[in-house]
Amino acid sequence: MRIALPNKGRLYDSSSDLLSRAGLQAKEKRGERKLWSDTIIPDTTIIYVRSEDIPRYVSSGSADIGITGHDQLEENKFDNLVELLDLNFGKCQMVIASIDPRIDPQTPITSIDQLQGKRIATEFPKITKNFFEQKGIDITIIQVGGATELAPHVDMADAIVDIVSTGETLRSNNLVILEKILDSSARLIAREDMKNSTLTQQITAAIQSVIHAETKRYIMMNAPRENLENIKRVIPGLSGPTVIDTYGTSAVVIHAVVDEKDVFGIISALQEQGATGILVTTIERLID
Repeated sequence: MRIALPNKGRLYDSSSDLLSRAGLQAKEKRGERKLWSDTIIPDTTIIYVRSEDIPRYVSSGSADIGITGHDQLEENKFDNLVELLDLNFGKCQMVIASIDPRIDPQTPITSIDQLQGKRIATEFPKITKNFFEQKGIDITIIQVGGATELAPHVDMADAIVDIVSTGETLRSNNLVILEKILDSSARLIAREDMKNSTLTQQITAAIQSVIHAETKRYIMMNAPRENLENIKRVIPGLSGPTVIDTYGTSAVVIHAVVDEKDVFGIISALQEQGATGILVTTIERLID
């Protein structure tokens, strides 16, 4: 099994960390120039390639599964690829942007309708072409390899199509968003003929268990037995809390898994029911 991961950029660290937490750690720390790493799973290797090349590597059989952005899957479409999981990181948007009208009041562009016959600079020519064709707007695409935000300021293009996370880069370069094209995040992908293999399913389940655990917390406490039913209503957990008797006392020990967003309110409710020694911890993996 070969797993393709981004070799750098916004998805590299998160992808490597996710695999490690899922139990697919590389045997050795990756050097800056190292392009592959064996993992602790027998016959399973990580290869490091450009994010935009990962769809082709997986489609061609050079890799079996991979992690890349949804934007790259849309730009580099292959009929034999399937998305297995949304990995919930690397979130961003692909947008159309142009110079802030306050900076260029003589020829302001405030809507995509004004881009008829104009030039669009982008690293995503296929997505850009398809989007404007669907809108019935004729444009000229200027393909660039980076620093897209510069293009309108040096008269290379009238607008850009680019990826934004916070929008700060656009703002700092006096650009404003005209319209969103799509939302993107990191995805686990596989070739159609590999999606049901035993190892692919095991890796998918392992990664999913890490993602599932990220929004959960493990909570433990001591509590009076007479308040047990009230406490159960406060923390139902996945299938009800685990209750353990303590020898020679009227107290019980309660363990449960709860949603992270509910922890603040739950603790107050538990204290009202006499719970003590409350401990809340993170969970590495959670398998239903």
